[in-house]
Parts: sequence; structure tokens; C-alpha cells
Amino acid sequence: MESLRWKQFALIAFIIVGCTSSGDSAGGVSSIFATDTPLPPPKVGVTPAPNVEAAVTSFFDALKSDDYEVMYAMLSQSSRDALTLEDFSKRWNNALNEMSAASFDVSILSSSISPFNAEVTYSIIYKTALVGDLQREIVMRLVNEDNNWKVEWDDALIMPELAGGNLLKMEYSIPARGDIYDRKGLPVVTQNEAFAFGIQTDQIDYDMIGALTTELGRLCGLDPLDIQDQIDAAGPGWYLPMCEGTREEAQRLLSINPGGLAVSEYDSRYYYRGGLAPQAVGYTLAINPEQLNEYKRKGYSGSERIGQTGVEQWAEDYLAGQHGGTLRVVSPTGQIVSTLGQPSEPKPADSVYLTIDSNMQYHAQAAVEFFRGAIIIMEVDTGRIIAMASGPDFDPNYFESNNPNNLALNELLNDARTPMLNRAAQGQLPLGSVFKIITFSAALESGLYLKDTTYSCEYEFTELSDQVRHDWTWQHCQDRLAAGLFCNTSDSTPSGLITLQEGLMRSCNPYFWHIGNDLYTNWDRGNDIANMARAFGLGSLTGIEQIPEAPGQIQDPATQIDAVNQAIGQGTVLVTPLQVVRFMAAIANGGTLYRPQIVEKIQPIDGEPIQSFRPEAQATLPLRPENLDILREALLMVVEDPKGTARFNIRGLQFKVAGKTGTAESGSGKPHGWFAGYTMNEADTGLPDIAIVAVGENIGEGSEYAVPFFRAMVEAYYYGSPQRQYYDFGQLGYPPYTPTPAGGGVIP
Repeated sequence: MESLRWKQFALIAFIIVGCTSSGDSAGGVSSIFATDTPLPPPKVGVTPAPNVEAAVTSFFDALKSDDYEVMYAMLSQSSRDALTLEDFSKRWNNALNEMSAASFDVSILSSSISPFNAEVTYSIIYKTALVGDLQREIVMRLVNEDNNWKVEWDDALIMPELAGGNLLKMEYSIPARGDIYDRKGLPVVTQNEAFAFGIQTDQIDYDMIGALTTELGRLCGLDPLDIQDQIDAAGPGWYLPMCEGTREEAQRLLSINPGGLAVSEYDSRYYYRGGLAPQAVGYTLAINPEQLNEYKRKGYSGSERIGQTGVEQWAEDYLAGQHGGTLRVVSPTGQIVSTLGQPSEPKPADSVYLTIDSNMQYHAQAAVEFFRGAIIIMEVDTGRIIAMASGPDFDPNYFESNNPNNLALNELLNDARTPMLNRAAQGQLPLGSVFKIITFSAALESGLYLKDTTYSCEYEFTELSDQVRHDWTWQHCQDRLAAGLFCNTSDSTPSGLITLQEGLMRSCNPYFWHIGNDLYTNWDRGNDIANMARAFGLGSLTGIEQIPEAPGQIQDPATQIDAVNQAIGQGTVLVTPLQVVRFMAAIANGGTLYRPQIVEKIQPIDGEPIQSFRPEAQATLPLRPENLDILREALLMVVEDPKGTARFNIRGLQFKVAGKTGTAESGSGKPHGWFAGYTMNEADTGLPDIAIVAVGENIGEGSEYAVPFFRAMVEAYYYGSPQRQYYDFGQLGYPPYTPTPAGGGVIP
């Protein structure tokens, strides 16, 4: 009917135009229709629809961002009546996932349009991870509804092979996950047969309980008395998780098999020694629903475990290997219809070798196991991380669902001490007196201070009117008096007239407050210390690539109070142990700041390494050579001079070292104890010199706690294990007790 009306309208228009063009001389009818204004176009009752190709482009743009809701709104009403949004989304999402289509390209080839319908032919190329590119030419049909082009849905719009309800099904070939080793090739993480060890309290043979607690303590690195306490607290009928081990590691315990020992064997990704550097190495978890699309489109089946943190996450592409797959079209009943694309074969995973030394890492973790703190060790001439310990640590084997000991996982995840935080790289703390290295350097480089510039270091600092500030010697004296001890040692009396170098050796607060205030108020050099700190790498990321890190904070002082607080590493100063060990290594090596690195190489099963460690110099400390030498002399005085703040707990050490103590007020509880230093023995031992930073949060003075940690690491490096197990705070590797002030005193 519409076609007949259109023809009638066209005929009338033709007659009118013909009459008008017959000439004015004829007169009559033609003069009635004569006009100088152009006639409007004919109206047919339909407004032209928008560009159909633009509508198709918008449809696939929404697909690129997985916006199925927008795509669904672009379907015709009849299509939406026949298909829910959920089903529509699943069809697209499942197809892309089964294809392992990480991306796709669409190009429009042609279009055919009428006022109410359109057909658009497009080419789509799915770029898949497992079966190569899949290219199809498809015809999309659209209808004009309310002046908008709407898609007539058909499963064949995904791929023609899916017409009639057919589905895609990928058959996966998955290689075993790669292993992680230390710098010497000792295993850190492997796929292995593992045993979970625990105690079933109602099966204990009390004639053998000593063997039970002793052997479990040896295997698990636990105090047998602590195990006994757990047994006593639990009572009969409880399972107490202890640790995991391989058959080789647990050979002695398995052979004794004391009553009450519970053993469960399971296949697992096994983390040796209860997890070496677990915060840095990381752990694996099953792919969760939020990650499924991402990994399916990378070629994963969805059943794999993937790296969630640390090196496990950073090296996922290497450790996962290359998956293989064959893509099938199957009928609604599950029958294979055809094979698509080019099937791929799996390729073995690569192994990751760390710069970490397992023995050093073990002893570093043991030292801070019962503290909130960190120990980090770096080669001074390369940037290699030898150990990165964060306390308290955790057992990454708990994340294995087959491990019966994962009963302890909930306790781990809710531990208020945040054991999963990598305090070595992410812990941000005030640096306290170790920061005086920065202030010392800024003073020398300003030209206003020399190494022999003197200052009278007394109990009190009164250059600012807001309050009287006291040197650490005053507070130390008060603490001794409160403990009923005499305050008459050289450690707790004012240092008196001292040089700049002696000021660093004695960690004189008033001297460094004076420097901060002097630069800020008298010389218009208020940002010198902050700028020096930034040049030492504080307040910004170190650039370590394999693990997350925090930037810390260095601000320009806005007031005199800010300036004097900053000068001793307090106020708004925040640093990470990783930043500190990096600049200590630079001091030791002559001024070069290296990028810290924790991965030595990526090694395939066959052939040369894919990636190998290369030292990378990033910057140079802004110290003239003579000033760097002056600084190093002062750091040596800290440990060798009888009045040096680290002398008490370093004396008797057979190796040459230098460093700086630090005690940083925390704002609540005890202060944070720091020691940052380095060794100077390569010529004698043949071993590369190392920088070591130790910090305990809310632990006490650096000289009392952090210096022993430092000493233990030096001994472990040269002897293989710490030689002095007992310190003022208790036995290394065991819970500390509250110490009685020692006769020699403690110092910042």
C-alpha cells in the first residue's frame, strides 16, 4: 500500500512540474503554480535513520570493554524478548574466553540499507593466545526501531560455526609451573611431594613427648617449649598445625614417628623452610572469579594457581610456561563438530634464580622472627639483594588448599602484626639518628662546616623558643636513674666540645639540631638537608622492579621546628629500609646508587638465560670525594672509637665494619631501633662487601637491638651462622625478654 501511495505522489509531482515548465505565454493553469521559491522535498512518512555502520561500530566498541549491557540495549526488541541480558553476556564472554581471545579487530566491508532494514557485512579477526588468529566474514542484520538501528541477534554473529546453539570448547595442555631457586641453585619454591606435620593431642605418647617436641622444633624452626605450651593449652582432641617439609627434610622425624605426630602427604607448590623471604617471593592462589576473564583470554584454563604477590606475581609469564590448546566446535549435545585455528603445543616453564642467599636469608628471618622489623642486605658494588627479611614472617604453604595445616590461614590473614607486609621495602618509618648521615653531608657540602668545626654538645638545646630539647644522653641518664643505676658513665654524660665528625660518632642531637636551624635561619639554605636526602634516594622509589615498594616521604621544612626535627630524622621524615641500604651501599662503594635487584636470571630448561642480572648505576651521591672520605671516617669512628654509639655491641667482632645507630621516636610506645652499616673486608676475605640495615619497630634503642642484628648478619656472612647467640634482649631467634639495662648502657 505504501508503494502505491509513493507512486501516486510521484505522478502528481511530475504533472505539476510539467505544467509549470510549459511556458508563461500559455497563461491559464501554469500561472497558478508559478513561484520563485524551490519546492520542499517530498515527505514519505519516515525520517531517515542514522548511519548504520556507525551503529555496528558502536556495538563492537562496547564489546572491546566487555560492556554487555550497552550491547544488549542495542539489540532489537524481538531479540531482547527472546534472550536475557545474562544469557547474552554469557554467550559472548564464554566464547571469547574459550577462544583465548585477548583482543579482536573489526572492519566493515559493505552495507545495504532500506528505510526499515539494513544488512552490514563485517570482518572480525579474533587474536587468540592459543590457536592463532581466527578471521570470519559475517552478515549482521539490523532493524530501524524509533529511528535507531537495532541488531537482530543470532549466535552466528560471534562466529558462523555457532549457529544453531553450537559452542566452543578449548582442550588445554598445561605445563608444570616453574621453580624458584636462590643464587646458588638451592630450591626456594618447587612443585614437590610435601608432608604437613601437626600434633593430634589425644594420640600423644607421653613417654616420647620430648622427642616429639624436639624433632618438630628442629624441623619447623620452633622452640620445643613453645610447642609444649601449645599442647598444654589445647588439651586432648585437638589438631595443632606445625609446619611442612619434604621427605628429605623430614627424614629423621618420619623415622622416629613419635606418638601424636600427624602426617599428611600432598602434592603442592612447596615453599622450603617454611618460606624463605615469603613477603618478597610471594605465593600462589587459585584464579578467582574476578580474574577469570583476564586469564582465560591469556590461554589459562582457569584451574591453575597463579602468582598473587612478589616474585611469583612478577614472573608469572615465565613461571607459567606457554600453555597449549585445541579449539573445538561442539554441538549442544557435546559432539565435536569441527576444529578451529591452529592447535598449539605447550612449552615448559622457565625457572627463576634469585640474588638471595638461602643461608643468609634464613638467619635474617630468624633474627627478626619475633619482632616487627626488617633486615636487608645488599652487595655494595652491584645492587644485588642478598637477604630481605621482614618480621614477623609467614608460611606461604598455608595458601595451598590441599595442605591440612591451612587451618592456620585465617589466623594469618587476621594477624594484627601484619606479617604479610614486606617491611623491608614497604615499611615507612622515621629514620632517627641514621638520618644524621644526610645532615652531616649537607653541612659539609654547604661549605659552612668542616670536619673539625666544633660545637658544645650539652644536655639541652635552647636555640628555639617553643621548648627545651634534650640530648639522648640526658634521657639515657634519666632511664638509668629510674632503674636504680648510677648515671656516671661516659655514655650518659654530655659529650662536651666536639668536632663535626665526633658529633656523628656520638650522635649528638643538639649539634644536628643546630645545623638544621643554622642552615634554615642564617644562610637561607633551608632546603639543603631535604635536597640532600632526595639525592641519597629518600622520598622516592628505588626502582626495584620485582616487588612492590613504598616511596617514603621527604618534605621541605616550612618552619624552624620542621628544620630541626628533620635534621635528626624525625618530623615528617619517612623512609624504607630498602632506601637506606641502597644509600649505605653507595657510601661504601664510592658514591654510586645502584638499582636494587632480587632476580639473578630467568633460566629456560635448555639454552642460555632469557634474562640475566646486570648491575645498573642510577645516580651518584652529591658529595665531593674529600667529603665522602670524611663521612666514611666518621662512620668508622661510630664502631671503633670507645665513645662510638655502636662500640659496645660491636666490640670483639673480627671484621672491619662501619655504620650508624639510630633511635627514632615512633609517636607511641617504644622507639624504633635502627642500625645501618657496611663491611670493609673484600680484600682479605674475597667476599664482596655488603651493606646491612636492621630495624626493629617499637623495640628500643638502635644500639641495644639493631646493632646485635647487624653483628649477627656479619658473622653469618663470613662464618656461615651467627657466633653470638645471646644478646641483651634474649637469644637470637627466640622471643625476647624485657632486658635489664646493661652496665655499658644503650645509645641511639
